Amino acid sequence: MAEEEQQPVFADALFRQKRKHGKFRLVEPPRLDGPVADTHAHVHLLADPALEFARCAAWGVGFVCDIIDVQEDTPDVFERIDDWYAQAQSRLPEAVERTREVLAAGGDELTHLPDGADPACFALPDDATSRPLPRLRLAAGVHPHNARFYDDAMESRLVNRLADPRICAVGEIGLDYHYDLSPREDQRRAFRRQIRLAHATGLPVALHVREAHDEAFAILREEGFPEAGTLLHCFDLDWETLEPWVDRGCFVALGGALTFKRCQDTRDAVARTPRNLLLTETDSPYMTPEPMRGMPCGPAHTVFTAACMAEVLGCETEKARSQMLAQIAQNARALLDRPPTAWQIEHAQTAATERNCE
Repeated sequence: MAEEEQQPVFADALFRQKRKHGKFRLVEPPRLDGPVADTHAHVHLLADPALEFARCAAWGVGFVCDIIDVQEDTPDVFERIDDWYAQAQSRLPEAVERTREVLAAGGDELTHLPDGADPACFALPDDATSRPLPRLRLAAGVHPHNARFYDDAMESRLVNRLADPRICAVGEIGLDYHYDLSPREDQRRAFRRQIRLAHATGLPVALHVREAHDEAFAILREEGFPEAGTLLHCFDLDWETLEPWVDRGCFVALGGALTFKRCQDTRDAVARTPRNLLLTETDSPYMTPEPMRGMPCGPAHTVFTAACMAEVLGCETEKARSQMLAQIAQNARALLDRPPTAWQIEHAQTAATERNCE
């Protein structure tokens, strides 16, 4: 996963497009009357996670699933993410006030409004300060890039993480034959073992599949699609590739790629997908939507993908957009915001008993 170019951290909730000579231009946000969910983010990789959660609240992103890799993410992420989330509550009014200051001044030292633009078009909703923080869930797994490290010891660490009641999915897991950062046989082996963990734990899987959709599908068919659900993350291909996954009832998550000019085939595929299987995501800090490519992506950027999805699905009226957003958000919560599984409850009870016996 390539590093994004280092960018300044702006303490407001505005969206920016990078220009020449270290300058930035404000981007007008879509106005969405409905809930928005980011089902796949790496908020802990952003420069200021607490600010990112505050930005989510300001723009109405009501659900975020943060994806944590057992191999490459430091163990303290599991502890620190709750602290960042708690700090977000106090950061929200600060971000809202700073946003108003920047707009009142027509920009800041690095940022300007587009020529002739009305500052009101970039303003936050009136109730931004009082909006709730997003519901936060976590997923844990070993990315196919790191499959070469997967062994019994790593699986033991992963099992311990999956027992955390904050965990809602095993992921991201799968196959990546584009970069091949791990040998393909290692990828297949780690993928199979983590599918089996999903079966054992009663959790859904969040998949990363690149240039390997046929093989990943075949492995899932052999191992069994988890009863709790399968989420195909970061889809950016065509209907022919997507159709077998949809036929198996898999969820498909669309991020910034849905807005890319080159992805008309993806938009056509989304238009043919049942709405009860569609999800929105960011993959932040990667895959920033148009017109902000080149900037780090935060979960608040989901609003741009959601607006694009509404257009793709032909939601021309405010009522149609609102109904669509409610459906997509419900899909996310139904898949990724369930109570602890029976396995997680049993694991917690066993751990408590062992502590009492020490």
